[in-house]
Amino acid sequence: MATILGITFPIYAAIVIGYWLVRAGWLSSSDMRLLGNFVLNIALPALLFKALATRDFAQVFQQGYVLAYLGGGVATIIVVYLWFTLKRIDPARRALAVMGSSCPNSGFVGFPIMLLAFPDIAGIVLALNILVENIILIPICLVLIDFAKGNTGVGLGARLGAILLGMLKRPMIIGLLAGLAVSLFGVRVPGPVLGLTSMLADSAAALSLIAIGGALVGLPLRGNKSLAAQIAIGKLVVHPALVALAAAIVSMMGLAGMPDDLHIAVILSAAMPMFGIYVVLAQEQGLEGAASIAMLAATSGAFFTLNALMLWLI
Repeated sequence: MATILGITFPIYAAIVIGYWLVRAGWLSSSDMRLLGNFVLNIALPALLFKALATRDFAQVFQQGYVLAYLGGGVATIIVVYLWFTLKRIDPARRALAVMGSSCPNSGFVGFPIMLLAFPDIAGIVLALNILVENIILIPICLVLIDFAKGNTGVGLGARLGAILLGMLKRPMIIGLLAGLAVSLFGVRVPGPVLGLTSMLADSAAALSLIAIGGALVGLPLRGNKSLAAQIAIGKLVVHPALVALAAAIVSMMGLAGMPDDLHIAVILSAAMPMFGIYVVLAQEQGLEGAASIAMLAATSGAFFTLNALMLWLI
């Protein structure tokens, strides 16, 4: 248990530090947004590039991991969608629940945890998670949100194309694709470039956690608490359970093998709380209250569920 707490305690201590820095007035909410933008647009792209560009492509693309993470994520979307349809929840809240349950915070929370638990593969895990989330899971959720708004004038193919094009313009995806290209073609990256990317990448873990903690200050906490609780359970329980099931199916069917550390990492990746822009997206539908409660519940509850998962898996 001491080993597990050695991984989770520093993560949540840093989140608490970020929270109290804003509560005490030493930093402001706008400072936290600045830190978050730095991590999202500079530190994490540099980290992804370095993690991929310094490895052979065979080490980078782990088919079993991708199949398990993708299968579990899509299964979560389907299960949560059906659950809230059966409960006669309106399309807007249903889309919010699907996104909150299936889109983890792989960059700001997941990477720091992987860095402490599996330092040798943390960058690869982040890259594979970002690839699946941004190419498949998030676009599906954004389409559901669009349909909930009644935006049916644009065809599904055109809407998906616009979403994917927008994703490709993000610095994280640019860093990921650049690193993949270097790895695939065996290009040697000059030492000074690697030195720069390493320096920027090293700042990602601590700053991302401080930014997450600060972002929790001032969240609007008036909303549908029952809906929020179900979303948090979907994220912390349903998603990792379905990814674990998908990983077992991939292994049993002999589709692709996974080393033990990657098998654990794919389940833990799904057990992270929802991604940071969740509340921002919910504001567009006037549902920021329920989204904030769900995010706060999932972020705090993940301390217990992650400890339990790691105690079982590691």
